[in-house]
Amino acid sequence: MRDSDNWQDEVIEVDDSLALHSIHERYADELFAVVQKNKAWLQTAMDWPQFVISVEDSRKNAQGNYILHHRGYAKMFLIMRDRKIMGVISFNQIEPTNKTAYIGYWLDENVLGQGIISRALEAVTQKYAREGLVRRFVIKCIVSNTASNRVAQRNGFTLEGRLKQAEFLNGEFHDQNIYGRIIE
Repeated sequence: MRDSDNWQDEVIEVDDSLALHSIHERYADELFAVVQKNKAWLQTAMDWPQFVISVEDSRKNAQGNYILHHRGYAKMFLIMRDRKIMGVISFNQIEPTNKTAYIGYWLDENVLGQGIISRALEAVTQKYAREGLVRRFVIKCIVSNTASNRVAQRNGFTLEGRLKQAEFLNGEFHDQNIYGRIIE
């Protein structure tokens, strides 16, 4: 019996229509479809979408992240509104000793500007701070990604600095802003 046969969905209820569901391969088809629909837009801020070319790519990503999620080295949640995937919010890496999580997120372009990421971010940071797993939350985003920078600022993250040419994207290096928030 595989780990995923005993899968228990970890759910964070954000509000009446918005919930975060832990990653599982059963969502691979729908996740792949949302990535494909948004691929050109996603690639303006992230490198990975260009490598998602089949449902199997989404399935393998889900399987790997499922293991990391349940071992506590990362957390990946599907952002669902009325049971439909709108995007992803994740702790791409968790440093257990330092109680630090590095946050990533993306949304379907059609639902931008509705506060979905901000609400999901607050829900996930509060849950893991309350449980004592994480106390320091970090967001790194390229300087030109104004929407992501605004999300960090609106959600109580402090600009801690700028990393010069820290992210390779679309054939060139970009500076990254690094934001932090500590929740005791």
